[in-house]
Amino acid sequence: MKSILIIGMGRFGQHLCKNLVELGNEVMIVDEDEETLEELFPIVTSAKIGDCTKVDVLKSFGIGNFDVCVVCIGTNFQSSLEITSLLKELGAKYVISKATRDVQAKFLLRNGADEVIYPERDIAEKLAVKVSANHVFDYMEMGDYGIYEIPPLKEWLGKSIKEVNFRVKYHVSILGTKVDGETNLLPPADHVFKEEEHLMVIGKKEDVDFILAHLK
Repeated sequence: MKSILIIGMGRFGQHLCKNLVELGNEVMIVDEDEETLEELFPIVTSAKIGDCTKVDVLKSFGIGNFDVCVVCIGTNFQSSLEITSLLKELGAKYVISKATRDVQAKFLLRNGADEVIYPERDIAEKLAVKVSANHVFDYMEMGDYGIYEIPPLKEWLGKSIKEVNFRVKYHVSILGTKVDGETNLLPPADHVFKEEEHLMVIGKKEDVDFILAHLK
């Protein structure tokens, strides 16, 4: 469980808050508009109304007590930049700030952000991969690598991971298998491929594309 401060309760901030609470975290939310906070009052540890570009407002929250501070302001970049900088000056342990463009990310990182996220861009990229490839059920980018959820090739069915010589032949690793929504992580070398299962594999795009090209 972590103690998390979220500043800016637009749609992304609200979804983030709900998910963090469901995962057992203590969450404090802040926004200038009371109406955006009302729905979340029953589930959060604390909710405050205030202008976080003012240092006295941020000081009153005890910034150093939070494990993570997330700046979710998407419509006013100047405010996001000021708040990010102030949080770090006040002793924030880890600051995550939202950006919509690369140039914003550069300024945020220079002014105190430990990490920058692009929610809209990341969702668009993930959807583009799923829509473009007929056999990709889910996808997550990780730098030069990606995690893909794909079906097994017909030639693998009835054979074990070891028999297929999977890692050596395809330069891709299997992180887990999924059947009817139930996930089994890190299957052993004697795991036998089944038609009804999905595979969660990690590898470079060109190596996974080689596998996808052989799916029918």
